[in-house]
Order: sequence, then C-alpha cells, then structure tokens
Amino acid sequence: MKLRYSTLLLGLLLPISSLQAEVSLTPPNAKAGECYAKVIIPAKYKTVTERVLVQEASTKIKVIPPKYAWVEEKVEVTPASEKLVTVPAKYKKTSEIIEVKPALRSWHVSLRKHAAPVSNELLAAAKLKGVDIENTTPGTCYKEYYTPESYKTVKEEVVVQKETTKSKVIPAKYEMVEKTIVVKPATKKTVTVPAVYDYVEEKVLVEKEKTVWKKGKNPATKLDGATGEIMCLVKVPAKYKIIKKKVVKTPATTKVIEVPAETKTIKVKKLISPAKTETVTIPAVKTTIEKKVLEHGPSFSWIKVGDPVEKGLKYTGHEICLVETPAVKKKVTKTVLVTPETTKKITIEPTYKVMKVKKLVEEAKEIKIPIEAVYKEIEKKEKISEAHQSWERILCQTNMNKDVILKIQNALKEKGYNPGKIDGVLGRDTRIALDKYQRDNSLATGGITYETLNALGINK
Repeated sequence: MKLRYSTLLLGLLLPISSLQAEVSLTPPNAKAGECYAKVIIPAKYKTVTERVLVQEASTKIKVIPPKYAWVEEKVEVTPASEKLVTVPAKYKKTSEIIEVKPALRSWHVSLRKHAAPVSNELLAAAKLKGVDIENTTPGTCYKEYYTPESYKTVKEEVVVQKETTKSKVIPAKYEMVEKTIVVKPATKKTVTVPAVYDYVEEKVLVEKEKTVWKKGKNPATKLDGATGEIMCLVKVPAKYKIIKKKVVKTPATTKVIEVPAETKTIKVKKLISPAKTETVTIPAVKTTIEKKVLEHGPSFSWIKVGDPVEKGLKYTGHEICLVETPAVKKKVTKTVLVTPETTKKITIEPTYKVMKVKKLVEEAKEIKIPIEAVYKEIEKKEKISEAHQSWERILCQTNMNKDVILKIQNALKEKGYNPGKIDGVLGRDTRIALDKYQRDNSLATGGITYETLNALGINK
C-alpha cells in the first residue's frame, strides 16, 4: 500500500502546544532533493554529583554490666509448716425392723377379694351425705338409698297474647317561602400588569487583541540581489460590535380585583310541624290451665350395712367398703456411725542448707559515645536544556520504499521493540515502536530522521 508523504508525517508527529520555542517557517540551508520535518528535540541532561546525608549524627550508649561476687549463705530450703492427718471414723453394726410397705386403706365396691375400687366422685357424694370417710373402721360398708321424686297438680293463669302497642304516623306540614342563596361566593382576582421595556446600545468585545505571523519582503533584497521572505509578528487590534439590548424599565407587577358574590332567589319548602307518631295500647289476652309441678326431687342417703333401713327407701346399687391391706416389714442390718472422721495437726520443723549465692558488688552503668553523621555522594541527572522543535532531515517520499521500511522493522525487532507484522508497510504498530525507541534513546521524535536511521544502523 502506497502512503502519502503528508499522511506519514501526521502519523508520527506528536502534539507540541506545550513547547514554547518558535521554529522558522522553512528549514535552514535546505538543498534540492532533501526533505525536512519539524521534530521534537528532547530535553538534555547532565550528570552531577551531590553530597547527601545518609545518617544523622547520634549517640551510642554502651552498657557496662553489673559486677557480682559469690558468697556462702544459709538458705531456708523448707519453711516450718503444719501437716493435717486424717483420723478415720468408727462404725458399729445393729439390727432393725423397718417397714418396707406401709399399711394401705382403700375404698372398694365390696369386701370381696379383688373387688373394684370406688371412684372419687362416688366417695365425694357419700361424704356429702354424711359418711365419715376419714374415721371409718376398716371392714365397714355403706349402701346408697334414694326416695323417688313426687309431683302435684296446680292451676296457673298464663298469657296467651302479650300486651302490645300500635303506632299511628301523623305526617309533617310544610309551606312555600322565598330564600336567597349564594350561587358563587365573593372572590379576589389577581391581574398581571406587564413589564415596560426600553432599548439601549452596548459595545461588546467580539475578538480579543492578538498577534499573528505574516510574510513580509526582506528590504535587503534590492541591495544585494538576495531572494527570500521574512516572517513578521503583527499585532491585530481587538474587534468590537455595537448591539442593541432590551432592558426592563418597569418590572411586571400584579394587582388584586374584588369579584362580588352572585346570588339567586328561589322558593323552598319550610317545615311548620314535623311528622310524629301516636301510640295505641292493645291489652294482653290470658287463660287458666292445670299442670303438674315437681313437689320434691329424689333424695339420696348412705346407710351403714347392718343398720335398719326406713320403709320407702330404694337401693341404688352403689356400695362402698373400706378395705385395709396390712403393712409389710423386714429385718435389716445397718452400719451406724459411732465416732465421725476428724483431722489432727502435726508440726514440721524448717530445713536449711548452706549454699553459694551471687551478691551485687557494683551496679550496672552506661557510657554515651558520640557517632558522627554519615554522608554519601550520589549521581543525579540535571536538565541543561528544555525540549524544543527543530527542522531535521527525514526520509523523502521517493526514498520511503518497502525495502527501507523492512530494514526499519527488522532493526526495531532486533533492539527489542515490537513493530508488528514485518511486511514493509509503515503501519500503526511500527510507528508506535519507532516513537518509543526514539524517546528511550533521547532522539528527536515526530518523523523518521536520519539521526534515527543512523542509531538503528541503517545506511541510506
């Protein structure tokens, strides 16, 4: 793919707005057939030596340990103490008859063996009728008897129909009268009074004062026959424009207008007497009837078996008997405490031992030793010139062939810069690799300069 020369330069040039140095409009001493481009000359640095404080002056503290001497001393190995000794308890064996199972009293439906027990409800009923449940002798039985209920015939006056009341409604009375009503209440209306405007003229800055470069003729050309042009920095005055502006003379306001209420006269009904009711009483209707009523209900009583039963009493079939099961006893041998366990104190005398021990002869002390500050000489880079623009000779379009691009791509790859596909085309990856190589080696950036070709080892 054939690239235009202008496209090639635009792909390599970087923004240079931050560089303040002005560059001439044409390359100096240019020869026919040579191509030049404005490139960025990187800043230059020099290596300088600087003395830097590495360690500040300080003080070292030396500690002289304490001094000790060995001496013989009687040392208490075991202090005096008391020892508690247990005196065991003394026991003796005795025989005793104990109750294994206590005597049991319970109520059953008869004295027969394995008779059914009596319910608590039946015992409660018997107790309520006078049976002494707590103090009854075992083997005693009670039977329940009852006297049947009896009825009598009586006459009674009953109400066939209860007394009631009947209501009679008397309707309300009205008359027609005139009445004035408000159809629309009085209100307040806010009206806007529009603002009043005026027109004034104002001088407005359209373009600030500036300076531009313009071509001019060299006055020396007529004197010595020289040709060529010069560039002059010309001041262009600021531009203004007169505009007409609309300004508020009197601001907009509002005023409140009272709107009267609207009324209407209509005919309406007026209540003279409200509706009411009158109550009429209808008397109750009664009749006399005969009916049987309970004179007395059945009565119950409990009679001890063996006692006489009154005539007319009937047996209900309920019987309760108190049965006693004797207690069960057993002879056992027990160990009984005669003297409880106690303790007694035994005094133990202290023991001593003569041994060598360290005694402090001289206390530890410290000595302060001053340490001088430590300096180190380091090398650092110091800027001696700023980055600037300059005209540098570059490859012409006629020299920018596939063979040259292949040499540039291979040289970049050998030096560790990835130019992308080795295809003889100055593509995006090759331009990025070339720019990085120029920056890393402090070469002018912005074009394929002869300086860069020489650094890559390419002869052209």
